[in-house]
Parts: sequence; C-alpha cells; structure tokens
Amino acid sequence: MKSKILFVVCLLAGLMFVNAGLDKFFHYMPMPKEMPEKMAKMGMAFTEISWLLPLVGAAELIGGLLFIIPRTRALGALILLPVLTGILLTNITAAPSGLPIVFALIAIIGWAMIEDRSKYLPLIGR
Repeated sequence: MKSKILFVVCLLAGLMFVNAGLDKFFHYMPMPKEMPEKMAKMGMAFTEISWLLPLVGAAELIGGLLFIIPRTRALGALILLPVLTGILLTNITAAPSGLPIVFALIAIIGWAMIEDRSKYLPLIGR
C-alpha cells in the first residue's frame, strides 16, 4: 500500500514539474494578475538571461519524467533537487505565499529519496 501511495504522490509531483518545464518552452500558462513586485522583477531578470529558462525548463521536464518512473525516480530526484532549491529560495525572498506548495514538494522528494536511499549509497562511497 505504501508503494502505491508513493507512486501516486510522485506521479503528481512529477507532472507538476513536467508542466512547469513545458511552460518554460511554450508559455501557455497565464501570468497571475496580482504578482508581487519582487517576483515580477525576478521573472524579467530570468528572461534577460536567454539560456536560463530553457535550462531550468529542461531540468524540470527531464527530472519530472524520471521522477514519475519508479526505476528512475532516484535520478529524477537528484535532477530536481537543485531546481527545488531555487524554487524554495525564490519563494522565501519574493513570494512567501507559495511556500506551502514548495514544502509539499520537498516532503515528496525527500520521502522518495529516503525510500531509494540504497541507490544513493554508491555516490557517497559506502
């Protein structure tokens, strides 16, 4: 039962990252009407650096797809970890209202990493 619950929450989290990654390429999600000024400035800065959004979008897309598949979930979590760190720092500094979603994603990825901890042991030399 636990593995089925883990699969469902990883599927949902992975789909959130896939959606966010695809939006970085196709810009199909509308921007919120009332966005904090800091967040709008950060968004403009990201668009000024022409290579940054495609890089983050590719990481979200690839990491999200890998995170959905149980066999590749550990690699997907490693790819998504720096992206999630950036999302956390962005929400702390510019839009604290998004922190509950970020903490939920951290909990899901953390749970998946704990369940797959044996796959990470070779990375630390054990």
